[in-house]
Amino acid sequence: MPIVRLSGTVEGEDDANRKSRARMLYTLFANGWDIYNSNGDQRITLSNIERKIQESDAFVFMPGASLEDLFKAVSIFVGYQTLDPHLFGKATAILGTDESWDPLLDLLDGLQEIGAIRQNYRQFLMIAHSPDEVLACIDKVRVEGLPDIGRKKLMANRSDSFSNPRPEDYLANVCVFCSASMEDPSYLSEGYDLGRMLAENKLGCVSGAGTTGVMGEVVRGAAEAGGWVAGSNVPHIIELEGLPDGLSSFWLTPDIYARMEAMIENSDKFVVFPGGAGTVQEMLALLILKAAENPLMVGKSIIIYNRPIAGSTLGYWDRLLVLLEPWKDADLFTVETELVGLIENVKRSNEQW
Repeated sequence: MPIVRLSGTVEGEDDANRKSRARMLYTLFANGWDIYNSNGDQRITLSNIERKIQESDAFVFMPGASLEDLFKAVSIFVGYQTLDPHLFGKATAILGTDESWDPLLDLLDGLQEIGAIRQNYRQFLMIAHSPDEVLACIDKVRVEGLPDIGRKKLMANRSDSFSNPRPEDYLANVCVFCSASMEDPSYLSEGYDLGRMLAENKLGCVSGAGTTGVMGEVVRGAAEAGGWVAGSNVPHIIELEGLPDGLSSFWLTPDIYARMEAMIENSDKFVVFPGGAGTVQEMLALLILKAAENPLMVGKSIIIYNRPIAGSTLGYWDRLLVLLEPWKDADLFTVETELVGLIENVKRSNEQW
């Protein structure tokens, strides 16, 4: 029988979502689906999420979305975007019967309007309003498959890991999460300037090691300024985006979650630059780890670069900040709106390096 994985945790007998979960369980089971996490008692981490994806044939996200649920949903969409072979032909549906998913959907809508997400994400994260609609969504994908994501492989992956030590006079490593697809010249220019300024201030630059979009420009800016530049990537994404010149160290990993872990482990501060769904995924991962006081994030700071959108009164990450509103007073991240202020923030030693 096909296996569907349900999101969510059941918080005791008084959980308001207990009845909707029971109806969802009955609908799926009665129509031939076996169910993982039916009791809402399984935890997913960076180290096991790819295995959970491989084990499942479809994914259903329930009302009452937690931060972890938001992370998992956007992670699956990023998997679709990057042609993760383990997601081929697997459906994802969100039972959107409450408001808990609205901030994420609003954020993705905004990124789609800007052009940071090129696909209609709602064709991949399908919104349903009843268990029967959820069933119809995932059964349709089983019969018809998923839409073409619109990306083609550019090359074969012939990369391997290599390492060169960071210069002894460097202060720290700064990880930049940003778009690998945006082509707006103003964002590309700022990405290049950020990479250059990191090198000039003796700060190592860590990234997703892509050649395209803002990410490619950050790497190029740091490398052309003579900086120490490191990154991590995955074989099937390298086939889509290539591997940049000028890397000092490179960590090849088997999946996007091990890739994030390598980047986090080898960095001291994090900059969330303009990006798309992948950048949202990475920000949520940082927040989850930092809030849990995970050793990977102890003493490390997160800076969101909410630069103004040209011709608008809005900041690039305004909708992300709405999503993160519940955590704004927890000292988990800071916000900068100008590149100079961003660099000054990065250089501060107000946390343990």
